[in-house]
Amino acid sequence: MAVSNRKTTERRKQRVRNSLKKVANGRPRLSVFRSSKHIYAQIIDDGLGKTVAAASSIEKDVKGALKTGADVAAATAVGKLVAERATAAGLTDVVFDRGSYLYHGRVKALAEAAREAGLKF
Repeated sequence: MAVSNRKTTERRKQRVRNSLKKVANGRPRLSVFRSSKHIYAQIIDDGLGKTVAAASSIEKDVKGALKTGADVAAATAVGKLVAERATAAGLTDVVFDRGSYLYHGRVKALAEAAREAGLKF
């Protein structure tokens, strides 16, 4: 059963990523990964193959202000932080890569916080 779920997840992730490549027009992508304990976000320039900015709920300055790294508050904090780091690096336009996750809950909170902090997608 676990192997089947893994294959389905990978297929869904690739389907989302392929559709993003069609509409990206050279914009970097804001990729989200969520685990059961933390949430991570990074802005990746696929043309160069480099990470431009990253943030996660594991970082000390974020972790100290949160009750847990696996809730909507943590996702909001990470979204704001990654947007601040992206604007400091000179990026404002990105493409949102939700991976295999539904646009709901923590993923949605991270995206909305990044938008409020200045990223456009």
